[in-house]
Amino acid sequence: MILLKGFLASSSNDAQETFACRANASMERMRGMGYFRDNIERMQGYVPGLQPTGRGFIKLNTNENPYPPSPKVLEAVKGAASDALRRYPDPMANEFRDAVAEGYGVAREEVLGGNAADDLLSIIARSFLGPGDRAVYPYPTYFLYETLCAIQDAEALEIDFPEDYSLPRGLFEAEGKVMFLCNPNSPSGTAVPPREVKRLAEGFDGIVVVDEAYADFAEEDCLGLFREHDNVIIVRTLSKSFSLAGMRCGFAVANEDIVSGLAKVKDSFNMDRVSIAAGAAAIADIEYARGNVEKIKRTRSRLSEGLAELGFSVYPSQTNFVLARISDPSAEEVYGHLSEKRIFVRYFDKRNLTDCLRITVGTDGEIDRLLEELSLMLKG
Repeated sequence: MILLKGFLASSSNDAQETFACRANASMERMRGMGYFRDNIERMQGYVPGLQPTGRGFIKLNTNENPYPPSPKVLEAVKGAASDALRRYPDPMANEFRDAVAEGYGVAREEVLGGNAADDLLSIIARSFLGPGDRAVYPYPTYFLYETLCAIQDAEALEIDFPEDYSLPRGLFEAEGKVMFLCNPNSPSGTAVPPREVKRLAEGFDGIVVVDEAYADFAEEDCLGLFREHDNVIIVRTLSKSFSLAGMRCGFAVANEDIVSGLAKVKDSFNMDRVSIAAGAAAIADIEYARGNVEKIKRTRSRLSEGLAELGFSVYPSQTNFVLARISDPSAEEVYGHLSEKRIFVRYFDKRNLTDCLRITVGTDGEIDRLLEELSLMLKG
């Protein structure tokens, strides 16, 4: 980025970009040698947000929870880190599935555990999409969907959201094998009501995947829809509301036949002993997570109001982040300035998003520092 060249050149915090450059260079060397499938050679891999190292930074770019996980989770992790690690874990992660079943009022057979939501989304893509099959999703949304389609050599039909991020009319008319709907949506933070998602499921002949990574921060969720429609799969992660981004725990909920089919595709042991124990303990202490969610929602309101006072246009968020639009100075310039101050937010050099920043809701102190730096930049 324009204002980051000197900063990033001397910083070890850009390891991710370095890795991506090396991967692209390696791919170039491989071109024409016939090793990779054509679609893999053509595709660009998914690039996660920057993961800075060291100290002295404020990290508001990857929607992590600013508060620690439940103390019961830490106890469970210590208990699982025993000599039992020499043995394989339960391949179906039933301790975790039982915790999900009890916590969310479903049956064990309706739950599939996974290495966070990304693993489950990959399993779904591998289960239902092949070369030439079509996946449908609104745009802009979670960019991993595009990557999963490319890996499967499937067609990705992107239907633009309108300005207010309500469901686009074309989504109700689209045909395909899979529909991905991130709700609440990332990167906009907006949500559509379950009744609208229900309409989608009723009119779509394929599988409807409702990615509810941020549902715990929203006013409503779609968890119950899988009982009304056998083509609905709900995907959740423990990375956000349960503060377990570093542990990689998630689950999908669907009817028993769908879960049985997905289980055939998953890796043999896609949750390890430690993640199973941590995930089960987190859900068993769900009230702790809900307390953190309420704190985040209060800070989210402060952040949105503060950004609006500084001239940003802020979308109404039902997540643990906000999407803020600015034109003068450019979003890229603001991103660069904040990065030089070691405050990391997310800038997407993507269609319809080049004038936007996605900002994770941190602690009150972190948000105060962010708003202070923005005020100094924008008001002089």
